[in-house]
Amino acid sequence: MSDAADRPFGQTHDVTNQVPPLVGYDAFAFDPALVAAVGREGAQWHAETLSRDAMALTQPDVVALADLANRHAPELATHDARGERIDAVEFHPAWHELLRRLRHEGLHAMPFEPSARAGSMAARCAGYYLHGQLESGSLCPVTMTFASIPVLRNEPDLFARVSHALLSRAHDPRDIPLEAGKHSMMIGMGMTEKQGGSDVRSNRTRAHALGAAGRGRAYRLVGHKWFFSAPQCDAHLVLARTADEGGLSCFYVPRFAPDGRKNAVQIQRLKDKLGNRSNASSEVEFFDAYGVMIGDEGRGVPTIIEMANFTRLDCVIGSAALMRAALVQAIHHARHRSAFGAHLVDQPLMRNVLADLALESEAATVLFMRLAGAFEQSEAAGGPLAERAWRRIVTPAAKFWVCKRALEFTGEAMEVWGGNGYVETGPMARFYREAPVNSIWEGSGNVMCLDVLRAFERERDAAHALIDDWKTTAHAHPALAAALSSLIAMLMDDPPRREASARRIAQQLALCAQGVLLARHAPQDVADAFIDSRLGDARGETGRVFGTLPARFDHGAIVGRAFGA
Repeated sequence: MSDAADRPFGQTHDVTNQVPPLVGYDAFAFDPALVAAVGREGAQWHAETLSRDAMALTQPDVVALADLANRHAPELATHDARGERIDAVEFHPAWHELLRRLRHEGLHAMPFEPSARAGSMAARCAGYYLHGQLESGSLCPVTMTFASIPVLRNEPDLFARVSHALLSRAHDPRDIPLEAGKHSMMIGMGMTEKQGGSDVRSNRTRAHALGAAGRGRAYRLVGHKWFFSAPQCDAHLVLARTADEGGLSCFYVPRFAPDGRKNAVQIQRLKDKLGNRSNASSEVEFFDAYGVMIGDEGRGVPTIIEMANFTRLDCVIGSAALMRAALVQAIHHARHRSAFGAHLVDQPLMRNVLADLALESEAATVLFMRLAGAFEQSEAAGGPLAERAWRRIVTPAAKFWVCKRALEFTGEAMEVWGGNGYVETGPMARFYREAPVNSIWEGSGNVMCLDVLRAFERERDAAHALIDDWKTTAHAHPALAAALSSLIAMLMDDPPRREASARRIAQQLALCAQGVLLARHAPQDVADAFIDSRLGDARGETGRVFGTLPARFDHGAIVGRAFGA
């Protein structure tokens, strides 16, 4: 009797050599770089919670939420059944479950809570990073809510009215006014207009005082926003002009006006985006929308930039999370998939690729965690100058570099999966589509690089303190010392040449920062491989393609450290 006769009807083959889903593991415990950084930046008290949450985030039912939230994108309902304008955005239940988890863990406000402990910023950023490995779109309103708190705290009367809902760890999806009993709120942002994009100083939206003018006063806004992030939020921070040629001011624009009716912010449409599909981004128009000026009149850009500084840190974390998620999926796949007579992970060339990806991921992790610590420590009066430099100068460089690297990284990790990585039934395609957004959002690459130069000019003393600190580590690593000298020379060049080289400067700054951190905190073989391949003699051999590490490094050990599951 033939083999076919033994098979059930319709079965032509046995399924073998396919990789099981990566679920049910502690994503915190199996990330040694993150575990060490949490302790280093003063958040060891939160490690047990991070481990518990990390295990929960990898359970099959939770992993499924990410796919569901992205397959069932938000939908705009402009009118109800009676024809009344409602501008409601409808989300799949998976989206709300993701937000419930994010808020329950305090990732929207932890460092600003009355009970916040030392190390809360690092604790929050580590938790955000773990969530980012599950799903990216739900991070957007959480980031903006988080970043709005330092701005709103400067407006005591307003903050007193909203702080209970802003800091709440509950998720309340109801589209009702806070005064009607809503338990929590989210904050969005509206900066860019059609004619300007990143050049917000070209904005033309006008704000007209409803009575007395100035900070804390009511205005009506007329104009538009081309990108209005998360339109379902309970309020947005918006830039508008109080005079045709005057400076921009910042306004708090609630979803509901003081009379309880929907504010006159009409959603024109939701953006049809490449990635980040679970999250709603929109175009809106203001038809005498109610708003309250926050910050001083004409100082809207500096006011909202304080918010942008925090959102840019989250862009770094979000990209690092995508890299980590893609890395562990690639390593898991290579450990289970066989080709040409051996598991992929046992083949020298594949180990080289995975080791190179692991170096990039660890470098991104230690960098964002160091920035998290610097954000907290630089708040203290009389804090170290170097901490301020990390926050003001290194953050935009990290935002430029890590977000750029995520694009190449996710593509390479997808290739490890082969054809299975290119289809939407697995996570790799979603990671790849998510990768570009953080390079674009909150300031594109050129904007970040020019911000590095401006920060260097404004924070000369802090910059010198930072470089002096780096030199103490670099002297033991000739390649790192040479790269640091090159960076200093570029920073001291004449202004036109320096601006033309702004991307080289930001890249070198980020790589030097990563090299210093790995030299201080990573195993020697990891630090040496990164410094040599990114800054040293091997740089010319490796180029831009992952998997070109010199053979002298122990690729297998680097991969084993990266993900021990």
